[in-house]
Amino acid sequence: MPAKKKVYPPVKPVEKLVPPVGPALPAPVPELPIPPLLTVSSNSILPMTPGDERTWAMMSHLSVLLNLVTGFGGPIAALIIYLVYKDRSRFVAYHALQAMVFQMIWWFGGGVLIGLMWAIVGVLSSILVGIVLIPFAILCTPVFALLPLGAIIYGVVGAVQVSQGQDFKYWLVGDWVRGTLTGA
Repeated sequence: MPAKKKVYPPVKPVEKLVPPVGPALPAPVPELPIPPLLTVSSNSILPMTPGDERTWAMMSHLSVLLNLVTGFGGPIAALIIYLVYKDRSRFVAYHALQAMVFQMIWWFGGGVLIGLMWAIVGVLSSILVGIVLIPFAILCTPVFALLPLGAIIYGVVGAVQVSQGQDFKYWLVGDWVRGTLTGA
């Protein structure tokens, strides 16, 4: 018996998909007006939030840590923070300026005292008094070298207090900076 052939239904031609034309399309949505972009000119100053103020004041105090790596970057970073934020926040300006002045006094002051002490010992060595002062200079050098370490600890304490919203003032430096900023 011969095998039966399967008969398939005839294939219909594929219709082209054409989008409907006419009333089936929805009406176009009108475009909404675009609000003007916020532009900042050199005359407009945006105020800072209290959180941003605390953050930047804290960063200015922590800039003392840059001195560990660079030897001189801390006062420069504090000065940059002061120059950028002096018109936007008196709080940040005050803390950045006092951090810069404090670092310059204590960080560089320790080096200047060591250099000055050894220069005096060197000059006085030409007479017998300088030779007697050498042990004194050897003992004082580590003490003066610890001045920058004290500045680092004091700067971190200031950063912690400012980050918690407290006002921090370096001893002697804070009053002088506040008087400088207020013009009193």
